[in-house]
Amino acid sequence: GKNDTELLIATNNHVVEGANTILVTFIDGKEATAIIKGTDAAADLAVISIDLTSISKETRDKIQIANINEDGDIKVGEKAVAIGNALGYGQSVTVGYISAKDREINISNNKMVLLQTDAAINPGNSGGALLNMKGEVIGINTVKFAANEVEGMGYAIPVSRAMPIINELMSREIIAEEDQGYLGITIKDFTEDIAEMFNWPAGVYVYEIAENSGASEAGILKGDIITGINDIDITSSTQLIEKVTSYRIGTKVNVKLMRNQDGRYVEKEVEVTLGEKP
Repeated sequence: GKNDTELLIATNNHVVEGANTILVTFIDGKEATAIIKGTDAAADLAVISIDLTSISKETRDKIQIANINEDGDIKVGEKAVAIGNALGYGQSVTVGYISAKDREINISNNKMVLLQTDAAINPGNSGGALLNMKGEVIGINTVKFAANEVEGMGYAIPVSRAMPIINELMSREIIAEEDQGYLGITIKDFTEDIAEMFNWPAGVYVYEIAENSGASEAGILKGDIITGINDIDITSSTQLIEKVTSYRIGTKVNVKLMRNQDGRYVEKEVEVTLGEKP
């Protein structure tokens, strides 16, 4: 994306996580420094921002905003092109086919639903585009399976799942830590095994509520499982913290949660005014 002041680039969260400096190299070899606009660790997505005044007009004229395959019309067997910076050698292009759709893959105890392709995806391709033959982005390269007995199993986040998150990350305001919102809860992740054992829905377990916090005033209870904030699904504590701290103190947010009532979980939605972290 691009607006009046910044150029916005989508990539993987694991590409930029923990980085002190982010340097972007353009097609003409020119470089610019970027900052993180927003991240979603659970979805492994991030958006970085470059100040347009740091890019020359000559370089800006060579940049085109990517066309996105918004309708998600992807067929198994169609050709796909993976673009990236394989092994750090510079821009590379590999070609293959869409091998499967909606593959559920567990990555670091995080379940993701991905496109599978046999286009070679190597270290350095992460965050790059997976394109169809029209030049439209259909996915964001994220991971490959590497083993002696494995050949041609690479994965990409489908744009149909990525774009709602990317659009939200693009619009995030960069907020100083002291101005970031606070929900007022202590939370815990739980494994898939525990969820099956207790028949819990996917989300984040509320372990404790701070007194006089936004959460307590909104009626969130210990034992609730938070599943979403403002139409973004929440599946991990990291993701919840990232989302809440992307808003200023005093912002009202809609929190979706599941509450155990008489042995079954019922969905509820509450409005919470974010407070100041103590």
